Amino acid sequence: MIANLETKECNFILSNNYIGHLGYIFQNKPFVVPITYYFDEKANHIICYSGEGHKITAMRKNNTVSLQVAEIETVNNWKSVLVHGQFELHFGSEAKAYLHAFSLGVKDVITEQEQVKLDRISDFSSKIYKDEIPFVFLIKIEEVTGKKRIH
Repeated sequence: MIANLETKECNFILSNNYIGHLGYIFQNKPFVVPITYYFDEKANHIICYSGEGHKITAMRKNNTVSLQVAEIETVNNWKSVLVHGQFELHFGSEAKAYLHAFSLGVKDVITEQEQVKLDRISDFSSKIYKDEIPFVFLIKIEEVTGKKRIH
Protein backbone atom coordinates (compact mmCIF):
# COMPACT_ATOMS: atom_id res chain seq x y z
CA MET A 1 0.00 0.00 0.00
CA ILE A 2 1.25 3.49 -0.87
CA ALA A 3 0.38 6.27 1.56
CA ASN A 4 1.12 9.97 1.99
CA LEU A 5 3.73 11.09 4.51
CA GLU A 6 2.76 13.66 7.10
CA THR A 7 4.74 16.91 7.22
CA LYS A 8 6.67 15.81 10.32
CA GLU A 9 7.69 12.56 8.53
CA CYS A 10 8.86 14.55 5.49
CA ASN A 11 10.88 16.89 7.70
CA PHE A 12 12.40 13.92 9.55
CA ILE A 13 13.58 12.36 6.28
CA LEU A 14 14.98 15.67 5.01
CA SER A 15 16.73 16.31 8.33
CA ASN A 16 18.28 12.86 8.58
CA ASN A 17 19.76 12.62 5.10
CA TYR A 18 22.27 14.66 3.13
CA ILE A 19 22.17 13.24 -0.40
CA GLY A 20 19.28 14.06 -2.71
CA HIS A 21 18.48 14.42 -6.38
CA LEU A 22 18.21 17.98 -7.63
CA GLY A 23 15.81 18.57 -10.51
CA TYR A 24 16.01 21.61 -12.77
CA ILE A 25 15.15 22.66 -16.32
CA PHE A 26 17.65 23.72 -18.97
CA GLN A 27 16.68 24.49 -22.59
CA ASN A 28 13.25 22.94 -21.99
CA LYS A 29 14.74 19.63 -20.83
CA PRO A 30 14.56 18.24 -17.29
CA PHE A 31 17.82 17.31 -15.58
CA VAL A 32 18.27 15.39 -12.34
CA VAL A 33 21.63 15.19 -10.57
CA PRO A 34 22.75 13.91 -7.17
CA ILE A 35 23.68 16.63 -4.71
CA THR A 36 24.77 17.01 -1.11
CA TYR A 37 22.36 19.21 0.85
CA TYR A 38 21.49 20.40 4.34
CA PHE A 39 17.89 20.98 5.42
CA ASP A 40 17.54 23.96 7.75
CA GLU A 41 14.18 23.13 9.28
CA LYS A 42 13.89 26.36 11.30
CA ALA A 43 14.43 28.57 8.25
CA ASN A 44 12.55 26.14 5.98
CA HIS A 45 15.13 26.02 3.24
CA ILE A 46 17.70 23.67 1.75
CA ILE A 47 21.35 24.76 1.63
CA CYS A 48 23.56 23.50 -1.22
CA TYR A 49 26.72 24.51 -2.99
CA SER A 50 28.34 23.74 -6.31
CA GLY A 51 31.22 24.58 -8.53
CA GLU A 52 30.54 26.65 -11.62
CA GLY A 53 28.86 24.62 -14.32
CA HIS A 54 25.72 23.37 -16.00
CA LYS A 55 23.33 23.33 -13.05
CA ILE A 56 24.27 26.82 -11.82
CA THR A 57 23.90 28.20 -15.35
CA ALA A 58 20.54 26.44 -15.75
CA MET A 59 19.13 27.48 -12.36
CA ARG A 60 20.12 31.10 -12.94
CA LYS A 61 17.94 31.05 -16.08
CA ASN A 62 15.03 29.12 -14.54
CA ASN A 63 14.97 29.20 -10.74
CA THR A 64 12.15 26.68 -10.27
CA VAL A 65 13.73 23.50 -8.86
CA SER A 66 12.96 20.34 -6.96
CA LEU A 67 14.84 18.05 -4.60
CA GLN A 68 13.95 14.39 -4.11
CA VAL A 69 15.21 12.43 -1.11
CA ALA A 70 14.51 8.74 -0.60
CA GLU A 71 15.04 6.11 2.07
CA ILE A 72 14.80 2.71 0.41
CA GLU A 73 15.10 -0.49 2.39
CA THR A 74 13.44 -2.83 -0.12
CA VAL A 75 11.18 -2.61 -3.15
CA ASN A 76 8.22 -2.89 -0.75
CA ASN A 77 9.55 -0.69 2.04
CA TRP A 78 10.49 2.85 1.09
CA LYS A 79 9.82 6.54 1.76
CA SER A 80 10.32 9.41 -0.66
CA VAL A 81 10.09 13.18 -0.18
CA LEU A 82 9.79 15.78 -2.94
CA VAL A 83 10.57 19.44 -2.31
CA HIS A 84 9.48 22.14 -4.75
CA GLY A 85 11.03 25.57 -4.44
CA GLN A 86 13.05 28.43 -5.84
CA PHE A 87 16.80 28.55 -6.41
CA GLU A 88 18.41 31.53 -4.69
CA LEU A 89 22.12 32.24 -5.14
CA HIS A 90 24.09 33.91 -2.33
CA PHE A 91 27.41 35.72 -2.24
CA GLY A 92 29.94 37.19 0.18
CA SER A 93 29.58 36.91 3.94
CA GLU A 94 26.02 35.62 3.62
CA ALA A 95 27.21 32.74 1.40
CA LYS A 96 30.04 32.03 3.83
CA ALA A 97 27.57 31.79 6.73
CA TYR A 98 25.32 29.42 4.75
CA LEU A 99 28.31 27.28 3.75
CA HIS A 100 29.34 27.09 7.40
CA ALA A 101 25.82 25.99 8.43
CA PHE A 102 25.82 23.46 5.56
CA SER A 103 29.16 22.03 6.65
CA LEU A 104 28.20 21.71 10.32
CA GLY A 105 24.77 20.32 9.48
CA VAL A 106 25.99 17.66 7.06
CA LYS A 107 28.78 16.62 9.44
CA ASP A 108 26.18 16.19 12.21
CA VAL A 109 23.95 14.03 9.99
CA ILE A 110 26.88 11.86 8.89
CA THR A 111 28.11 11.49 12.47
CA GLU A 112 24.62 10.47 13.64
CA GLN A 113 23.73 8.19 10.73
CA GLU A 114 27.09 6.61 9.96
CA GLN A 115 29.02 7.00 13.24
CA VAL A 116 31.88 8.63 11.32
CA LYS A 117 33.64 11.72 12.64
CA LEU A 118 34.55 14.22 9.91
CA ASP A 119 36.84 17.22 10.25
CA ARG A 120 36.49 19.13 6.98
CA ILE A 121 33.93 19.70 4.25
CA SER A 122 36.32 17.96 1.81
CA ASP A 123 35.83 14.76 3.85
CA PHE A 124 32.31 14.43 2.42
CA SER A 125 32.30 16.61 -0.69
CA SER A 126 34.63 17.10 -3.63
CA LYS A 127 33.21 20.42 -4.80
CA ILE A 128 35.74 22.72 -3.14
CA TYR A 129 38.85 23.19 -5.22
CA LYS A 130 41.84 25.35 -4.35
CA ASP A 131 41.29 27.97 -7.07
CA GLU A 132 37.51 27.91 -7.23
CA ILE A 133 35.04 29.72 -5.00
CA PRO A 134 31.89 27.62 -4.66
CA PHE A 135 28.44 28.90 -5.53
CA VAL A 136 26.29 28.71 -2.40
CA PHE A 137 22.58 28.50 -2.98
CA LEU A 138 19.33 27.88 -1.21
CA ILE A 139 16.20 26.13 -2.26
CA LYS A 140 13.49 28.31 -0.77
CA ILE A 141 10.85 25.69 -0.02
CA GLU A 142 7.36 26.28 -1.40
CA GLU A 143 5.91 22.77 -1.05
CA VAL A 144 6.93 19.42 0.41
CA THR A 145 5.17 16.14 -0.32
CA GLY A 146 6.03 12.59 0.54
CA LYS A 147 4.99 9.01 -0.11
CA LYS A 148 5.74 5.70 1.53
CA ARG A 149 5.11 2.12 0.62
CA ILE A 150 4.26 -0.19 3.43
CA HIS A 151 3.15 -3.79 3.24
